[in-house]
Amino acid sequence: MTNQHRPGLLPLLIIGLLGGLMSGLFGIGGGIMIVPALVLLLGMPQRLAAGTSVAAILPAAIVGATSYAVQGHVDWVAAGLLAVGVIGGSQVGSMLLAKLPIKLLQWFFLSFLLVVIVSLWFVVPERDNEIGMTLLTGILLAVTGFVTGILSGLLGVGGGIIVVPVLMFFFGANDLVAKGTSLLMMIPGSLSGTLANWRRRNVDLRAALIVGLAASVMSPFGTLIAVRIDPFWSNVMFSILLALIFAQYLQRKIVDRRSGLRG
Repeated sequence: MTNQHRPGLLPLLIIGLLGGLMSGLFGIGGGIMIVPALVLLLGMPQRLAAGTSVAAILPAAIVGATSYAVQGHVDWVAAGLLAVGVIGGSQVGSMLLAKLPIKLLQWFFLSFLLVVIVSLWFVVPERDNEIGMTLLTGILLAVTGFVTGILSGLLGVGGGIIVVPVLMFFFGANDLVAKGTSLLMMIPGSLSGTLANWRRRNVDLRAALIVGLAASVMSPFGTLIAVRIDPFWSNVMFSILLALIFAQYLQRKIVDRRSGLRG
């Protein structure tokens, strides 16, 4: 990026602080907010914004995962199995991007979000729930990570949006363990993705550093809030976030469809 198009320091700091708060509070990378902000508010190209966000997520994920781990809210084995799957799945997702019917996958993802949004109002995990680790559970966690990696590569969504509700509803994790484990899973994924994007010159390292450092400062506050919120209200807040994401993706689908009809 040329100097005259470099994003200002203050907007990048604000974006990082908000992204870090969401990262710690919901166990997601924050990219779901960082990417649109970089594109819509700062005029950064979509691909560059996505690559910059992947790099910026790394420090926030490290700090957030550490905060959850210190409080005992991380399943290390589950995070490792998910990470292995995510790394492999993201590579497959990148290769399949030009081959699969993305529209069908996007509708599948929207349907998944809708089911999760509704479920969050009726299924509230107890804070003492844990993932019962068996051989089958381990295999299913790796498969979950693999599918998450594919969807992340194909649809450009953060893994936490998928992994957090799946850990709660299908693996019996409480909301705090699901969030802490999700953040830990993102660390190797962010490293792998950043290296790949760097080779393709698809990262603004200055912007990523500013956003990432700001996010890492705010992420622990998000984790502290998450621990003090009742699981039901945590689910309500997460469902509202997912509803906003659902509305954003649905709006994109409608706009793309109208543009296709006009073309």
